[in-house]
Amino acid sequence: MTEIQKAFQIMPSDNVATALAPLAPGEVTLIGDSPLRSLEAVVSIPAGHKIALSDIDEDQPVIKYGVVIGKATKQIRKGTWVHLHCMKSVYDERSSHLDVMTGAPLDIRYE
Repeated sequence: MTEIQKAFQIMPSDNVATALAPLAPGEVTLIGDSPLRSLEAVVSIPAGHKIALSDIDEDQPVIKYGVVIGKATKQIRKGTWVHLHCMKSVYDERSSHLDVMTGAPLDIRYE
């Protein structure tokens, strides 16, 4: 399988990278200048979303831009999609109440 850069790790201390294009399960992608160099996606990951560069335990920080952006709400395995279904933001308390795919609030009824 040919490796193509479809994800980018912003800072060396980050434990997630950003998918530059959709990633399919089994697809191998280069991670730019990361020491990891390449990674296999375990699940489908939408473009613009995060892929775990290593296992992240529940309650451990999710690091992007060299800073903690969230906390894992369950075990996150290397190569999996990191989003609202497995982490919560440390900046937006309501993030755990948003639809994973649309970002629409689930805790407010709109009429």
